[in-house]
Parts: sequence; structure tokens; C-alpha cells
Amino acid sequence: MAQMILRSSEDGDRYELVSPTALPKAGGFLWNQKMMIQITCRGYATAQFMQPEPSKYAHAPNLEAKTFMQPEQNYYAHHPGRFVYIKDEESGQLFSAPYEPVRAPLERFVFSVGKSDMAWTVEHLGIRVEMTLVIPTHDVVELWSVKVTNLSGRLRRVSVYPYFPFGYMSWMNQEAEWQPDLGGVVSSSITPYQKAADYFKNKYLKDKSYFLTETPPVAWEAMQQAFEGEGGLHAPSSLLEPELSCSDARYETPVAVVQYRTELEPNQEQEYRFLFGPAYDDAEIQTIRKKYLSKEGFAQTAREYAEYISKGKGCLQIETPDKHVDNFVNNWLPRQCYYHGDVNRLTTDPQTRNYLQDNMGMSYIKPEVARQAVLTAVSQQEKNGAMPDGILLAEGAELKYINQIPHTDHCIWLPVTLEAYLSETGDYDLLKVPVKGMHGDTYTVFERFSRAMDWLLSARDARGLSYIAQGDWCDPLNMVGYKGKGVSGWQTVATAFALRIWADVCEQEGKADLATHYRAGAKEVNDAANAHLWDGDWFARGITDDNVIFGIKQDPEGRIWLNPQTWSILSGAASTAQISRMLPQVDTQLSTPYGIVMFAPPYSGMREDVGRVTQKYPGSAENGSVYNHAAVFYVHSLYSIGESDRAYDVLRKMIPGPSEEDYIQRGQLPVYIPNYYRGAWQKYPRTAGRSSQLFNTGTVSWAYRCFIEGLCGLRGDAQGLRIQPQLPSFWDAIKVTRLFRGATFVLDIRRSADVKEVVVKHEGKVLSDARFTDIQPGKNYELFVSIPR
Repeated sequence: MAQMILRSSEDGDRYELVSPTALPKAGGFLWNQKMMIQITCRGYATAQFMQPEPSKYAHAPNLEAKTFMQPEQNYYAHHPGRFVYIKDEESGQLFSAPYEPVRAPLERFVFSVGKSDMAWTVEHLGIRVEMTLVIPTHDVVELWSVKVTNLSGRLRRVSVYPYFPFGYMSWMNQEAEWQPDLGGVVSSSITPYQKAADYFKNKYLKDKSYFLTETPPVAWEAMQQAFEGEGGLHAPSSLLEPELSCSDARYETPVAVVQYRTELEPNQEQEYRFLFGPAYDDAEIQTIRKKYLSKEGFAQTAREYAEYISKGKGCLQIETPDKHVDNFVNNWLPRQCYYHGDVNRLTTDPQTRNYLQDNMGMSYIKPEVARQAVLTAVSQQEKNGAMPDGILLAEGAELKYINQIPHTDHCIWLPVTLEAYLSETGDYDLLKVPVKGMHGDTYTVFERFSRAMDWLLSARDARGLSYIAQGDWCDPLNMVGYKGKGVSGWQTVATAFALRIWADVCEQEGKADLATHYRAGAKEVNDAANAHLWDGDWFARGITDDNVIFGIKQDPEGRIWLNPQTWSILSGAASTAQISRMLPQVDTQLSTPYGIVMFAPPYSGMREDVGRVTQKYPGSAENGSVYNHAAVFYVHSLYSIGESDRAYDVLRKMIPGPSEEDYIQRGQLPVYIPNYYRGAWQKYPRTAGRSSQLFNTGTVSWAYRCFIEGLCGLRGDAQGLRIQPQLPSFWDAIKVTRLFRGATFVLDIRRSADVKEVVVKHEGKVLSDARFTDIQPGKNYELFVSIPR
């Protein structure tokens, strides 16, 4: 049924959407280390580049606030986009590709999302338009090809009008004109500023945007109003004339529109190539033109970019009864992990928790990147052992926005993410590396981690509960502890989990006294959680500055939160008896058809002792959505206690589909996991499940880890590779190819009535403790794994 609107290629590395209206916000994204573009099936685009702070080269039509990407982004007629108008010169009929702005009914529509390109095929009025977008591996420029084909069986006379708006670039200074020496429309602006010092900071910004043509057009427009006239974007007045007016823009909103008038014999095609991007000056534009704007330049760029993306292919290939899951895990999930670790969400000051978790995913893709991230992070440790709210990645970068608000959780992520790196690489030598800090102090990585754990132990109240300040992992819990007394139930048990992990590392390093010390600290913290936060069937979320416990049975809103339950399992705070009480409550109160919500019921109005999370719309973002980052923590905890069916159910619901109904409700292609799907399923069923369309999320590193170490049960340790698959009960077999420490493992995993525990055979011999040791890089190992029925 899903094939009616969506289909995948045979190997799952492309998805094709065949309707522009069924999933109108569905899109894909491309990136390199200097830029990112997200573009929808209908042609709307959001792009940014680094210089070194995030900037834009295509703007909204009004003055924009500089902000992060918005959830459930609303699109409108003048939203930045990439479009092509087609006019039949004989009849005057008009349509546009991909779909906007004309929105003419199309005979055929295909939006094809690949891992290294995006393409559209549109057919209407006997004309086919094919648009393809690629970007290079390093430069900031979009490479667009547009191919127009006559399908009608007769001679056709058409005009082709690529329309790429620059938007409102600056209230200080903006203009645009056709520049024949560059072969395109070039817009220029001055980034607005007030302080004299900012002049020097802005002096070398790329304040030009360009649209370059390989084939000279017959006419152009450079002013938005001259193009639109009274007709608007659905029927621009300029297209009523035989030729565009060759306007310029003088402190008017600039645009790039060019016109090609062509005659096409039956089945004849005409291809055009264009470049779109920012530049500092005309010399840079000329350099970009020479480098890319040719058939050979486009082909070489496509090959190089495909190779660049292939470096993020990951370490896992699976063959399971669910082919949709196979497609996602084998192609799209490692790609999204790679994006996060490759560019750190295109910011110069990622939140510390994001930086560490995003780079945790690189342990499975490019371990050397994860290693360097650990060194970079601990080099910015505070004198008292605390971690800063953000990690500065560029010279002159400053902590901005949310990173100016004090959060208390950042030290937790050091051992939590290091665990994955050590499991994957066995690189315990990292712990011995001396790191000079930003304050001039030098400690080894091991010492810095120990100092961070000591800080966590110190950042507690007289009850032994962890302070929250103005937020923990959940940023908008900003008023629980802003007076300095409030505590976090999640942070308390998460601290215990971090201490337990670090104690294991200490033991591995032969430091038994430290291991004992941190295990004792973990027990003390867990005991405090049980004494003050256990509510009979689940753990509370916290206690406010005014000593009000919340996230308990008496609360009409925010009654039960997922994170404290998850991390109490991981930390050992929850006993087997407590877990048996918690899990049914999670099933009953937090489960929806689209995944597990972060808490329930959502808040309907401000609660001043909790914070701005209560002001977000019910079911959106942190206010009771299916917040996938929290949900994947839960999956990780479920696999840790052998709850394979529950774990897989939550994990599978993070991926859109496979039914057509589910795709339409979520409104998203299965090419990434978004940061949330709407919650409030019972209160607002019409919007429940709707995707945020945001692909920046800490979810993905954990999801990849859960598929590798949880579902497939292939987790490394100091000795080698442990093999403990946790298939859902309704699967009898899977096949797995796992790259690990330079070797390739091919596993045939099957259920058997003849075994009561996991049995692993290699060359006919049973492996002791279901662990493969003495791994030789470059070798291939074929394993046969039997798991109990």
C-alpha cells in the first residue's frame, strides 16, 4: 500500500515520493563541513553556511531573526526555494517545478532523495522537467541541473525560467544586477551592525549571493517586484510578456530569474546548469564558476561528493524480516550519525551534551573523530572539574543563547559516551593522554574524567540529590532550581549511572581503590533517589526550589516522566521489583502509536516552579511529545535488562512507515529520525505523530548503538567482541555483517530449540562465553549463532 506514494530503490539507498501534496513538508538534506541545505519535495529550501558563524545566502522576504532551525517549519509562497517556471509559448499555459509556486496539477511527480543528491521529475502539458541538486565536498555552492524534454510528439515552443530568490538581504544596503562578465545575477549587501567593533568583524563576510548560468539566457530579472508584478508568484506578471524586463534591484528586494526560449522537437531534450551560493567578491565568484560550471565539473563534483558521503557508511549491514528497517539501518541511520559527528550541527559552540553524544556515534563510523572530540571537550574543563555548557570549536567563538544558561548535566556525558568509544575500539591508551586545559592546567584524560565525577558527587544537596540549576538534559526545566535549591530526579540517577561506568573503567585500568570509591558514590546516590524520589510505581522527576516534588501520582499534568525510569534502570537504582512496577506504567501512560512520549499528561499552561517546558504547546517538543532522544535512552535501558520486545517496539516506531497511513500522519520520509513526533495522542489525535522535520537530534548515535549492541548484540570489550543478540520474539533469524576493529564479521543468527543460551560457532568450534577474541585486522570471520526460542 505504501508503494502508492513512496517507494525505495532495491538496495534502499534512494526513496521516491510520487505526490507533492501527500507529505508536503517531506524533504531531504545535504551537507559538507561548511554548509547544509534542507529542501522539501515542493522546492522550499533552508540553507546555511559557516563564516565561521552560521549565515544565509538566500533569505526570507522580510527581516529575519537569526535563530536555530525551527520545528515543523511553516512554508509560504515567498519562503526561500529553488524553482523553475515553464511557459508554453503557444498557449500561454504555465506550470512550475518541482511544484511550487504555481501548484498546477501534474501528470507525474517524483521526488527522489539519494544519500548524495536530490532530484525531481515533473511532467505536465507534454513537457518533462528534471531537476537535480548536488553540492561539493568543501565549497559553499549548490550545483543545479535542469533538463527539459518534449514528450508531446510534436514541435514545442517553450520558455524556461529558473527562479531563485535571494530574499531581503539587508536593511542597510542591498542590490542586484546581471553581470555579463560573470554570466549571472549577483546580489550584494552589507550585514547590518551598530557597534564600531562589529565593522571589523563583518569586514570579510560573504555578503554577495550569486546565480550563475552556463548557457547565456535571453533575458533576466534581478528585482523581485519587477518579476512578480500584480500576478504574484502563482502567475508572475513578468511571464505574461515575451521577454523578462532585464531589471536591476537598487535597494529593492533582489531575485535571480533567467529566461530561455527554446524549440524542442519530439523527444528532444535541453539541459541547463546553474550555480547558487555566497561569495566575498567577484573574484571568488569567477573562481567558483571556472571550477564547477561545466558538464565535466558537475560530473566530477557528483562523484567526489558521493565518495565523501560513502565514508559515513558505518559498521553494520543487516538482513531482517523487516526490509524497511534494513533500508534505514543499512543506509540512512549511519548517514545521519555521520552528519552529526562531521559538522557538529554547523555551530561553533555546540552544547557539551550534544557534542559528546553526536561524536559518540562517530565511534562506529570514524573512531578517530570521536577520540579527538573527547580530547577537545576535556581541554575546556573548568578548574573545579565541571564541564562548560558548550564546547568552543572556532577561534573567537563564544557561548551563545542556551549555552549562557547554567545546566548541571554535562559531566554525565563524559563516561556515558566514552563507554561506547572504548567498547568499539579498545583504545584505553586514550586515558593516558595529557591534556592542557584552557586554564593552563594539565591532567591526563583519566584524571580529567575523575575530576568530573568528583564534581558530580559534590553538586548535590544535603539529601544526596543532584542540583538542577536552570536545566539538566531537559533545557526548558529552567525554573525547578533557579533559586539554587531545586534538584533533578533524572540527574540524580544519571549521576549514579555515570559513576558506575567510570568505576568499571577504573577497575580495567587497575585502580581498584578508585573503582570502590565511585561504586560507593553510585550506591549513595541511588539510595538517595530511592529515599526521596520513589513514588510507589515510578520515580519522580525532581523537587523544586520550594521543596515540591513533581512527576508523581498526584500531579494532574506531568505526572510520569520517562527519563527517571530509564536511568534508574541503567543506574541500578531500580530493583527488579521496582522495574516490574514501572514498565507497565510506562506502557499504559506513555505509549502511543508513534512511540513513547517524554512525559504525560502534557502541561496545558505555565507552572512557575517547573519552567518554560510547561509553556510549549501540548504535545510539541519537550512538552509531552514523542521526544526520540528520551525514547532511545529507554530503548538502551530495555536492552540492558533483556526486554527485547519492548525495546524493538520503541525503536521501530522512531522510523516512519511502513504503512501509507503512517507516512501521511508523520509527514516525513524514512531517511532520518526527527527530534520529535507530536504527542498528546489522546487530546489531539489529528496532529499526533506529526514530525518536527528536524534532523538535528542526539537520538541517532544512540539508535545506531541500540541496533548494533542491543538488537544485534555485537558489543566490544577489552578482550574482543561479545555476541548476545536480542531479537524480538516474532523474528526467527537475521543475518548481520559487522565491521569491528579492522575485521569483518559475517553472522548467521537463528533461533534454535536446542539451546538455552547463546551459542556461537566459528569454524565448527563453540566460542567460550560467546565472545570472539584475538581479532586480526583485515580478516573475515564467519560465525553461526544460535539463540534460544
